[in-house]
Amino acid sequence: MHQEQKAEMSFFEKNLTYWVVICMVVGISIGKFVPVIPDLLTKLEYANVSIPIAILIWLMIYPMMMKVDFASIKDVRKNPQGLFVTWVVNWLIKPFTMFGIAAFFFYVAFKPWIPSDLAKDYLAGAVLLGAAPCTAMVFVWSHLTRGNAAYTVAQVATNDLIILVAFTPTVAFLLGIGGITIPWMTLIASVVLFVVVPLAGGILTRTLIVQSQGQAYFENTFIPKFNNITIIGLLLTLVLIFALQGEVIVNNPLHIILIAIPLTIQTVLIFFLTYGACCGLRCRHDIAAPAGMIGASNFFELSVAVAITLFGASSPVVLATIVGVLTEVPVMLVLVSYANKTSGWFSRYERLED
Repeated sequence: MHQEQKAEMSFFEKNLTYWVVICMVVGISIGKFVPVIPDLLTKLEYANVSIPIAILIWLMIYPMMMKVDFASIKDVRKNPQGLFVTWVVNWLIKPFTMFGIAAFFFYVAFKPWIPSDLAKDYLAGAVLLGAAPCTAMVFVWSHLTRGNAAYTVAQVATNDLIILVAFTPTVAFLLGIGGITIPWMTLIASVVLFVVVPLAGGILTRTLIVQSQGQAYFENTFIPKFNNITIIGLLLTLVLIFALQGEVIVNNPLHIILIAIPLTIQTVLIFFLTYGACCGLRCRHDIAAPAGMIGASNFFELSVAVAITLFGASSPVVLATIVGVLTEVPVMLVLVSYANKTSGWFSRYERLED
């Protein structure tokens, strides 16, 4: 029998899409009626990195890094098929299908509505999303599909390790194909700043708390204290970003919908590819469902952070990554419902194992 996933969808997470829309309205209003605030915040920079946004991004990422138990990697050998499928899809397929789908829509299908310079920026944002597999919300999606908790943790842990070495070259390669030049050192620095540092801090915090207070205290008392910190950090970051993005959004409201179309198609495609592959390999449903979820969803916190670092908070590239936040929650909830309704496909494999 599979383990019961402890993660639950909080009030903020259940309504994330609505909160993002509210942040958009608040941010745009601040940018339009109180422009002194974004003007002041843009001056608080160090090495082209906004200090207020960097702090908020750490608030987003650090709590979820504490949840990653790297000791779970030793259990990978028990259910390798689902992990192999996820690794292949996340790093050998997903970034390239995202690039292809986004390039087709932004450069060809939507050419009458999106100028070439904006098309290039939106493509960059899509690439950043496609190259960053989910490591946070996947705990929620796994819980909602009654996924195997140990497997999900192992999957997140291994993906975090792969991100450290694969994210930078993958993004640089695809942006280079798209004619977008970025400084390698800036990209590497952003990964160090927003992955390595919070990951190291999360591991250290987890180790110290578990050693001093025990695993049960860490899981049941310490971690719940941070349940809403990630979402609050994300929402405050979005308010600041939308305050800087207001003019682009007001002038191009149709672009929000146009950006959402290829992102949605990519999410659905990758889910069915991963979920179907796991079914073909006779994986259990509590393995296949979270595999499909982590393949389909994106590490949008990292994507937003890297976009801000590389292109600036007012860049349309950042807008594209934010649309990813807008679309992901409702689309993933639909896919969760589909996965639950099709769990019977896998029952014969579970009977064979039992």
